[in-house]
Amino acid sequence: MHRRTRLAAGLAVLVTGLTAATATASTPPHPGDQTVAPAYAKAETRALFDDEAGGNSDADDPAIWYNAARPGSSLVLGTAKEGGLDVYRLDGGLVQTLPAPAAPAADSAPGRFNNVDVLTGLRFPDGRRSDVAVVTDRGRDRIRFYRIDGSRPGTPLTDVTDAAVPRAFAATEAEVDDQYTAYGTAVWRDPDSGRSYVLASRRHAPDLALFELRVTRSGTVTYEKVRTLTLPSSFRTPGGVWSPCQDPGEGPQIEGLVVDAEEGDLYIGQEDVGLWKVDADLDDEPELIDRTRQFGIPAVYDPETDECVAGADPGYGGEHITADTEGVTLFRGPSGRQYLIVSSQGDYTYSVYDTSDDDEWVGSFRVAPGAVIDGSEETDGIAATGRALGSAFPNGLFVAQDGYNAPATGDDGDRSSTNYKLVDLSDVLRAAGVR
Repeated sequence: MHRRTRLAAGLAVLVTGLTAATATASTPPHPGDQTVAPAYAKAETRALFDDEAGGNSDADDPAIWYNAARPGSSLVLGTAKEGGLDVYRLDGGLVQTLPAPAAPAADSAPGRFNNVDVLTGLRFPDGRRSDVAVVTDRGRDRIRFYRIDGSRPGTPLTDVTDAAVPRAFAATEAEVDDQYTAYGTAVWRDPDSGRSYVLASRRHAPDLALFELRVTRSGTVTYEKVRTLTLPSSFRTPGGVWSPCQDPGEGPQIEGLVVDAEEGDLYIGQEDVGLWKVDADLDDEPELIDRTRQFGIPAVYDPETDECVAGADPGYGGEHITADTEGVTLFRGPSGRQYLIVSSQGDYTYSVYDTSDDDEWVGSFRVAPGAVIDGSEETDGIAATGRALGSAFPNGLFVAQDGYNAPATGDDGDRSSTNYKLVDLSDVLRAAGVR
């Protein structure tokens, strides 16, 4: 969630001494945390413009598809909101665009693709197992599916979403149009049963749902809801009970999700609260692993300014994440240890945790401007893999959404854009101090 007009608790402003009002539409509202070690992008994708001329396209969340037959031909998938789903080569070049569905009626919301993940080895009626891109359609409250075929270099993805997929969360189309809809997503296969699942969060709410996938006889994919889980909206602190400040009628929402398939754990980024872990089947009590720096700061919503006015910091927050807690991703490092990266959106950094060592925080990094490619700020989604991807990324790959892609365009330099930055994973490990 971009906070270009509203800061949940204002800590980023306190850290930098700047306010969002000092920035134009095409520049970040503050410099971010410049004390964190930098990594630099090797490639970037095309600029997306969230305006009518740009098709209301806005980069949000990436995923990496690993081509086992030809690792150097692996792909980066990126959601583009109303622009649908983009498919990129490892040099950032565009391969394919799959459109979001049109609005079913003049007064209805169109499709708006928010988050994406890749499920491997789903069995289809033709007897083949295929990897599938799974996308949350926030505009229509559906989950959509795209079969991946690496032997088709120009059109590797094919829409296999069943025409009758149900709404994910909303009880009525009115709720869909109000966007209380599917938001973040992660995929999971139960190693015991072999069944495949999608986890999704709900926009404007602290809700999660587990869906079991089903491939129809005709080769389309649909789903059935198994169970739900609601994260807390209020928290007991030494000073009393604290709730994150939200717009009226909204709860502290969740977006970043990733599953540790070996352990069966789901990691959750609750934007204003922090990082959680729970069993991937949602059949257990969640554990709060790390808190945002803003955790516990009292704030009151001001309807005139549409902002939350923060009070004094009582010191109950964490040290590593500046709200929002956004994208989360897992990768296996050269040592064999598994690491979790979390997008600390408010200070333009990324925190790294060692899941092989009880989720211990091990370091942070930022993606800084290089000689040719700019850095990334206010990042939403991220993705990473420790696998070698040919000569382009032989040490693995980290992909970050850039909320303030440079340079801005337009007559006055006020047409801002977003895109994705591709970073060599070894550069990330060096900057974060991970061995």
